[in-house]
Amino acid sequence: MSDNQNLLAEQRRALILDEVRRRGGVRVNELTRRLGVSDMTIRRDLDALARQGLVAKVHGGAVPVSEPSTHEPGFEAKSVLEPGAKDGIARAAAELVRPGSAVALSGGTTTYALARRLLDVPDLTVVTNSVRVADVFHEARPAAGDARRAPVVVLTGGVRTPSDALVGPVADRAIRSLHFDLLFLGVHGLSVEAGLSTPNLAEAETNQCLIRSARRVVVVADHTKWGTVGLSSFGTLAEVDTWVTDGGMSVEARAEAVEHVPGLVVADGAGA
Repeated sequence: MSDNQNLLAEQRRALILDEVRRRGGVRVNELTRRLGVSDMTIRRDLDALARQGLVAKVHGGAVPVSEPSTHEPGFEAKSVLEPGAKDGIARAAAELVRPGSAVALSGGTTTYALARRLLDVPDLTVVTNSVRVADVFHEARPAAGDARRAPVVVLTGGVRTPSDALVGPVADRAIRSLHFDLLFLGVHGLSVEAGLSTPNLAEAETNQCLIRSARRVVVVADHTKWGTVGLSSFGTLAEVDTWVTDGGMSVEARAEAVEHVPGLVVADGAGA
């Protein structure tokens, strides 16, 4: 961890969270020494992380929050986590899209950030099982008389999850009949042992259909997803062509990811 006093609060908290998860706990006095900031600053950081449900405060420090593998946060709860990292990831991922492509976006807050970046890419056909993503394109339709062509958006239908993704047999059937150039996939977790995983069993099935219908699979997920395991695996790391993430991964975690993910893109200026 760096002794840089000029770290932004978001960057500093990402470092603290990484340290908590890696070591199983941290002490306030250790963090003040390593980060070169006051006890009060560290305590405010821990308060913020605790409010987000990412750590549990204990006397003199903090420990990880143990969540069941079936826990699925709602869209609003996830949207406040790593917002700077998600925006950087979205910018980098959008650069992979060529005009005129058929692109699929799964549910998730990072794919939602990406959808807003894709509004400037002409002649897209967008397939999504995310109500939020579909809304982005619907609300940005050109006004009457505007010469620009609005993206063609295919919303799959299905049963709505807490993260506003549509899943289940209806969604699966729609996706199986389609073929797209690029799939941008949000995930609950990535790990060497479990691959890509989610706490929602129906979403796992739908994500498998998305992967099978795509020529190229791009995972968009911040560094906190590495090592996280949900209830159900739906793909292996070998099925991922590219993982676009932020710069918050430790050196060790990045080296491990490079060994198992064919392509790793670290977004400039995203994360710590």
